[in-house]
Amino acid sequence: MSDISKDLQDQPKFQDEIGSKDQDHHTFELEKPNTLKKIQNFLHGNPTMVPVIILFVSVAVFGLVAGGKFFSAFNLSLIIQQVTIVGILAAAQTLIILTAGIDLSVAAIMVLASVFMGKLSVQMGLPTSFAIMVGMASGAICGYINGWLVTKFRLPPFIVTLGTWNVFFALVIFFSGSQSIRSRDIEANAPLLHFFGKSVKVYGAQFTYGSFLMILIFIVLWFVLNKTAWGRHVYAVGDDKDAAELSGIRTDRMLLSVYTVAGLILALGAWVSIGRVGSVSPTSFYEGNLDSITAVVIGGTSLFGGRGSIVGALFGALIVGVFSSGLSIAGLDVLWQRFALGCLIIMAVGLDQWIRRISN
Repeated sequence: MSDISKDLQDQPKFQDEIGSKDQDHHTFELEKPNTLKKIQNFLHGNPTMVPVIILFVSVAVFGLVAGGKFFSAFNLSLIIQQVTIVGILAAAQTLIILTAGIDLSVAAIMVLASVFMGKLSVQMGLPTSFAIMVGMASGAICGYINGWLVTKFRLPPFIVTLGTWNVFFALVIFFSGSQSIRSRDIEANAPLLHFFGKSVKVYGAQFTYGSFLMILIFIVLWFVLNKTAWGRHVYAVGDDKDAAELSGIRTDRMLLSVYTVAGLILALGAWVSIGRVGSVSPTSFYEGNLDSITAVVIGGTSLFGGRGSIVGALFGALIVGVFSSGLSIAGLDVLWQRFALGCLIIMAVGLDQWIRRISN
């Protein structure tokens, strides 16, 4: 009788175990990811695929709309030439955004460095190599100032760079006297400044040395961000600054180095811009700030920091170039080109939010 009572007592426990297993099995079935979830997780783990897909779709669409004219070697090489400056600006901007910051002064730093190069070599007669070195140093110093203000006073990068954008452009006007340095004067006194404007032909396509430098910058930054401790620290600071500090990363020093490196890249962009435009103008590339952010956002780098790829910024710049070229060949006004890019930015940010929300 006691054995029977014991069996009766154990029966509810046994049923509870069965019910628990059934419930766990049911939960597993509910949590089994569907196709949409898999796509979201894939895009979260491979952020570069977003701009790659957009680029291929854009090329296909504009190829159908514009026909063979769009796919001509001349037009494709022209797109690369046109996005060279935006690409270099985007490379520097990506470093800042990866740390959960933003830099509204990238174009001003670049133009200021170009003014130093042009004024010292052409108007003051100093050796061109020395003028270029001063321009490089000025870009690094401007970047360091931004980083110092962000880290020393704990100010938001948006506010800091909004202020320095005005300061640096005021310095541009002051040092240049609101006067451009003409192309023929540069060619006569400092032809080295035009070096990155020279071009070579490859299978009917024409590429400038500046385009090759842009690609080299992206290759170097890809290696540094993915294969070095410095690069891993950049992502760590952007993902969670407090956690990075607890893990032993000197976050303030990291931010200073990131802003300084970005400034140095912008100084290289200044040299390239002189070759691209042919002259030094204090009012050139005024929209470069927004164009660089556009390329970075479309390239899949999160504005919240810690996620993205430097290669994505290159694809983002190419997408901007493809849209501008395709819409221009299709006969649309510049107004509608800006309209299309604005819609593309909103879609890119919305896609980023969607990926972040579901994947978390």
